[in-house]
Amino acid sequence: MAKKTKPVGPMNKQGKFAYTMHMIRMNKGCYGLLAPFMILFIIFTLLPVFMSLPLGFTSFNMIQTPKFIGLSNFYTLFLNDDVFMIAVKNTLVFAIFTGPFSYILAFIIAWLINEMHPFLKTFFTFVFYAPSMTTSVYVVWQLILSGDAYGFLNAELMDMGIFNEPVQFLTDKNYILAVVIIVQLWISMGAGFLAIRAGFQNIDKSMYEAGAIEGIKNRWQELFTITIPSMGPQLLFAAVMQISTSFTVGYVGQQLVGLPSTDYAAHTIMNHATDYGNIRYEMGYAGAICFVLFAAMLLANKGVNWLLGKYLD
Repeated sequence: MAKKTKPVGPMNKQGKFAYTMHMIRMNKGCYGLLAPFMILFIIFTLLPVFMSLPLGFTSFNMIQTPKFIGLSNFYTLFLNDDVFMIAVKNTLVFAIFTGPFSYILAFIIAWLINEMHPFLKTFFTFVFYAPSMTTSVYVVWQLILSGDAYGFLNAELMDMGIFNEPVQFLTDKNYILAVVIIVQLWISMGAGFLAIRAGFQNIDKSMYEAGAIEGIKNRWQELFTITIPSMGPQLLFAAVMQISTSFTVGYVGQQLVGLPSTDYAAHTIMNHATDYGNIRYEMGYAGAICFVLFAAMLLANKGVNWLLGKYLD
């Protein structure tokens, strides 16, 4: 268990540094256990992120030395790249449906599961979390949405007389975006969902008893006066995870409808970056796309911190 010592009085910068080093020495065992993860995280996550941001201001094809070109990539991106504007629109649609909607859905499902028998809690938590950790979910949805008469959904719709011929759910631009959003919602119960489940488990039951004495009469009043204020850290973590997922969505569409999708119907900013980075090897331009995406995610996270910050006190 980490040891804590409380500093006495205000400290200057040197005092804060000395206090930090003192705490590290006292809890060196904990930091030792964290070290392998932190080293890998810094090498394979933080360094690539910080390296990609300056690349947005260069022309780099992974063979020649990067050449500084200033804001040229951003000028092209916003003024001459029509596909990027389609990607921005699609990403915003995804962010609206797979961000706030999936966040609220995860909270409601976690709340309902919390009212069940302990065995059922474990079972349904696994049921809802499992799709987020397996890649076979795409194979299942491709079978369901297959564009021939043997596709499960097409077969059922044709048997019921709703359609006379198979619908091309994965290639028709009128269906592609809705299909990808549905599948993304299906697999969105990941780390954020587990955090909310843990938040429900950690609420002190005596608070509900005290609330009943104070005049709380039903579960809805309990939810807004006790449950939500008691889950501030978990709610904030889940919100950040959902925002990150909603803005970086793209892999689902790539697996289901290909890259690019028909008429770029499911093309997102992340798909655009993948196209220029992994296929065309225009790493400077891909870096500019990622820079814009990073800025949008940062602003969204700041907004979430402002909205949920009052529950962290």
